[in-house]
Amino acid sequence: MIQSTLLVLLLFALISAGVSLFINALLLKFSTNLGTRNTAGLVRWSSQVKPSVGGISFFIIFLMSLVFGLIYTPDLQSNLPLLGFSAAVGLGFLIGLADDAYNTKPLLKFSGQVACGIILIASGITIDLFPQKGFDEALTLLWTVGIMNSVNMLDNMDGITASTSLSITGGLTLMHLVQPEAPMSVFFVLLLGVSAGLAGFLYYNWNPSRMFMGDTGSQFLGVFLAGMSVIYLWNGQWVPGANGAFTQEPLRAFLLVWLFFLVPIADTTTVSINRLMKGKSPFVGGRDHTTHHLVYLGLKDRHVASLLLLISLAGAMLAIWFILPAPQLNLWHLIIGFGLCLLSLIGLYSTTWLAKAPEPKK
Repeated sequence: MIQSTLLVLLLFALISAGVSLFINALLLKFSTNLGTRNTAGLVRWSSQVKPSVGGISFFIIFLMSLVFGLIYTPDLQSNLPLLGFSAAVGLGFLIGLADDAYNTKPLLKFSGQVACGIILIASGITIDLFPQKGFDEALTLLWTVGIMNSVNMLDNMDGITASTSLSITGGLTLMHLVQPEAPMSVFFVLLLGVSAGLAGFLYYNWNPSRMFMGDTGSQFLGVFLAGMSVIYLWNGQWVPGANGAFTQEPLRAFLLVWLFFLVPIADTTTVSINRLMKGKSPFVGGRDHTTHHLVYLGLKDRHVASLLLLISLAGAMLAIWFILPAPQLNLWHLIIGFGLCLLSLIGLYSTTWLAKAPEPKK
């Protein structure tokens, strides 16, 4: 029974990856100007104009996975969380689509992100760490908006956001699979489908890329990753005996989340600190990300993507290793886990001091 289920899921993943390749090929062929506005500013690293339509394929794969999950998964007890999650992800997709098409104002974009967080909270997808529910809801809202902006900010170079997101979704998928008592759910099918969709998109987005995901993709991925991380990491729904939460182990929750989101957290923290020190807004685009400074150090774009992918994979694999037998965290877990987190943060932050942007040619 287990073997047949795995075969069905493997077949579904392969089909999803194939559909993603096909959809992105069509979008690349027929796209004209959606998301190709950043040609004169500092937002887009690439000097070439390319369509930012990859995010559309993400949402199509998400809908396909949702239908398959509803048909294949018999347990539909979590209708409200699934409905709320789907609504939040759909809203995130529309926020990004509008921004790619019309370059919407930051306040409108931020309001939409807050709405995504509120929808998740209203549907029961809430971080469960504190005795006071209000603290949990505030943290969930902050996490959702923060990750949506972090993923959006990270989308500044070929293959970075797609590969980093794939390491997170793929890691969560593997985390579910290695737990023999973890129930099959629609959320797991969504993880599997979106992972396959990201793999298909990377074929066109790896350097030298032929297309970008645009805000359509980064906003979709932001709310998708935020919601999934609440379910799988913050609350530990997959851990046998955890009763759906790490209420007694907040340190474990923080460690697992940081390990999975090593690259987005390090990049956003670095950019925010440096810009605030210069009196600038952290939310304005620029060529001052850790990715850019790695290039200033002498790496090529594809090498930067490979390096950050390795860092992200290392964090995810370490997190999975920590929970394989669902153990209590000991001192060595904390030293190794937080050691890698701090090493990644300090290492990437130091690149902004070791290498500066070249002076523009006169």
